Amino acid sequence: MKEKLEAIKADALAKISSAKDLDSLNDIKVAILGKKGELTAVLKSMKDVAPEERPVVGQMVNEARAAIEEKLEEEKTKITRLLRTEKMKREIIDVTLPGRKNMRGHRHPNQIALEDLERVFIGMGYEVVDGPEVEYDRYNFELLNIPENHPAKDEQDTFYITKDILLRTQTSPVQARVMEKGKLPIRMISPGRVFRADEVDATHSPSFHQLEGLVIDKGITFADLKGTLEQFAKEFFGEKTKVKFRPHHFPFTEPSAEVDITCFKCGGKGCRMCKGSGWIEILGCGMVHPNVLDMCGIDSKEYQGFAFGIGLERVTLLKYEIDDMRLLYENDVRFLNQF
Repeated sequence: MKEKLEAIKADALAKISSAKDLDSLNDIKVAILGKKGELTAVLKSMKDVAPEERPVVGQMVNEARAAIEEKLEEEKTKITRLLRTEKMKREIIDVTLPGRKNMRGHRHPNQIALEDLERVFIGMGYEVVDGPEVEYDRYNFELLNIPENHPAKDEQDTFYITKDILLRTQTSPVQARVMEKGKLPIRMISPGRVFRADEVDATHSPSFHQLEGLVIDKGITFADLKGTLEQFAKEFFGEKTKVKFRPHHFPFTEPSAEVDITCFKCGGKGCRMCKGSGWIEILGCGMVHPNVLDMCGIDSKEYQGFAFGIGLERVTLLKYEIDDMRLLYENDVRFLNQF
């Protein structure tokens, strides 16, 4: 038994001395001192030793265990110290090296323009309201006075998911949802992404952004609409900006108009930006059609309102004199860094 213990001890100490890493040390510990280890097996065989010899054998086992554990701890400390030294060498900092400049992100030009628009209208008492991008035909068309087989449905080039569900072509459905709740008066803007089956070019995209506004109250007139848009134009494009209203047609407003502003580049004298006319078209607007009010549960004889729609990309291109809408989506850092 003594020879067997000496052999186990010598073998263990030799293996521990040759171990190169902590994992190897752990494997040796398990193989010798674990539940199924060699030294543990010797202890289990103590029942076969004569009673008068058990104290001697027990002492020998304990001495062997103590020697092995001491050697394991010694080697563990040595390996840990070596590993720490190597790590410190790898992680040494040379304070004489030049610093690395971190690239900082910033707001996208579309986001800058959107925040400027929201600031203008919130300052006039408007509330910002969100709505779903996947919408029902009822809210996107029907409640906006665009019934089945209406020509405007063809003009929108809509992405349909099912017969009654689609990707919204405008943010006006948010206005219909708010009107349907019947909490009056209403003064809101609804910015968001919209979708139309357009070919991608310098001025078109199948996915773009709009900001639409709505006011519903008693005694609202076209003069209120005109004053609101004049105030918006002056705050967003500059104090000297003037507006011009041209008659137009939209199914959900009557009367309807398109709005031009004096070219902020040339001040109305005529230049490349305004194609020599001195005016730039920026949005469509009008008085909310009585049919729309009635379908949304609002008494059109008692309440009136106006609505307007602004293409976010359009005003962004104009404000920053960008001539190609695709630049806003290509993530070219050379372009974006200018903002």
